[in-house]
Amino acid sequence: MTQPIELWYWPTPNGWKISIALEEMGLPYEMKPVNIGAGEQFDAAFLAISPNGRMPAIVDPDGPDGQPLSIFESGAILQYLGVKSGQFYPQDPRGKAEVDQWLFWQVGGLGPMAGQTHHFRQYAPAIVRDQRHIAYGVRRYTDETHRLYGVMDRRLADRDYLAGDYSIADMAAWP
Repeated sequence: MTQPIELWYWPTPNGWKISIALEEMGLPYEMKPVNIGAGEQFDAAFLAISPNGRMPAIVDPDGPDGQPLSIFESGAILQYLGVKSGQFYPQDPRGKAEVDQWLFWQVGGLGPMAGQTHHFRQYAPAIVRDQRHIAYGVRRYTDETHRLYGVMDRRLADRDYLAGDYSIADMAAWP
C-alpha cells in the first residue's frame, strides 16, 4: 500500500491550494500542522523540508525514484502532484504551457498581491501607529488585486476554466 503524502500545512490560501489538489486527485495524504502563529515554521524539522519557512510543503515518501521527495512552494507542489497523478495537468506541450502561464500568473501575481492587500488592511493597522504610513500600501495592493481579478474575469467571460479543462491553475486561483 502506498504511504500517504505528508502535507505540512497551515490554513492559508497556499495551504488550501494543495489540500484541494490532493482531494481532487484522490491521493492519500496526512496533515502535518505547522502553527505559524506559534512560529513553528522556523523549527529545524520544517526548515529541512521548506527552506523558505513558508506554507505549504509536502514530503512524498514514494518519490519518482522510490525515495522520499520533499517539495516546497505551492506552484511546484501543484505541478509535481499533477505529473504524479496524471490529472489536471496536461501532458501535451501546448496544454501544459497554457496551464503553466495561468499557474505562474497566480503564484507570482494574484496570490502575493491579494496577500499584501490582506496584510495592509487587516494586520498593519494594529501594528503601525501612524495610519498615514499604511495608506499607500492599502491603495497600491488593493488596486493591483482588483486589476488582477479583472484579468481573471475577462479570461473567464467565455469559458469555465482558466486553461481549457479544469486544472491545477484553477485550484491555485480559487482560494
